[in-house]
Amino acid sequence: MGATLPARRVAATGLLADSLGRPLRDLRISVTDRCNFRCSYCMPKEVFDKDYKYLPHASLLSFEEITRLATQFVAHGVRKIRLTGGEPLLRKNIEILVGQLAALRTVEGTPPELTLTTNGSLLARKAKSLKAAGLQRVTVSLDGLDDAIFRRMNDVDFPVAEVLEGIEAARDAGPGPIKVNMVVKRGTNDDQILPMARHFRGSGIVLRFIEYMDVGATNGWRMDEVMPSAEVRAKIATEFPLVQLDPTVPGETAERWGYADGSGEIGLISSVTQAFCGDCNRARLSTEGKLYLCLFAANGYDLRALLRGGASEADLASAIGHIWQGRSDRYSELRGTLAADPGAPQRRVEMSYIGG
Repeated sequence: MGATLPARRVAATGLLADSLGRPLRDLRISVTDRCNFRCSYCMPKEVFDKDYKYLPHASLLSFEEITRLATQFVAHGVRKIRLTGGEPLLRKNIEILVGQLAALRTVEGTPPELTLTTNGSLLARKAKSLKAAGLQRVTVSLDGLDDAIFRRMNDVDFPVAEVLEGIEAARDAGPGPIKVNMVVKRGTNDDQILPMARHFRGSGIVLRFIEYMDVGATNGWRMDEVMPSAEVRAKIATEFPLVQLDPTVPGETAERWGYADGSGEIGLISSVTQAFCGDCNRARLSTEGKLYLCLFAANGYDLRALLRGGASEADLASAIGHIWQGRSDRYSELRGTLAADPGAPQRRVEMSYIGG
């Protein structure tokens, strides 16, 4: 969809709210639609094969264009920026963008929290330069410790040892605390829950378990492959007693649980069984400049056309404000209803295009 300039200007005051009263606090920026893994729940090899047409480089937002837009999002109240992909470390000279975003200031006058999600394959060689550029925190996707299971899930025969090396390199470089995300798929890697908990418990790394989600239209999602977070928690509690912790910030996606002996914590992200749409404060910017208001959206708003059409900073701020004010998305809360509605859009945006 085209992003238009509203007749009534929407100034950036830091107080922007959508139609359900939810503020704009978190911006997730996809910097590439490419990835070197072929995980079945995100970029299955049978779809993303050698003939798949990726976006041409000229279609991607430049670092300067990303920073222009991010500046206006921050002016509207964004306090956290996450770089995603695809695999963001495949974007050449990503450290330059990190440095540009690290120089921004929120309406409170502080740097935004600047984070990056990666599959860890290139992290060992990039961790120091990312930290030096201003990256504050890294989240690594890791779906198991068993090498055979991990190679099967990434579907490119990549060894788990190299991801673990990347995590250690990030710890040594200092951006932290590091988080590790595990997508749990029943019958595929659910036997890795306890080994993962044992490995990261006491390490200072926060391990988070994510329910297998129906993002996009290519991953063959089935409800019977979803392991509810409550079941994950119960499995861990058989070995390590858990106590619930308070949220760190409003709108946090993960429910926090601490080990009763004080040896760390885990997170549970339950967008299938326990929707958290009610306080969702996240916007997503695609690599070609489309603004998506929900991870499960079918359409985005084209901000690149405004950028390359001569829009001023005030124009960009007004367009973003107008779009957010009209937001009413709450897909996860309505999932059952939408699935039964034959008129509901089925072709949702792919995770590899918009990031997690």
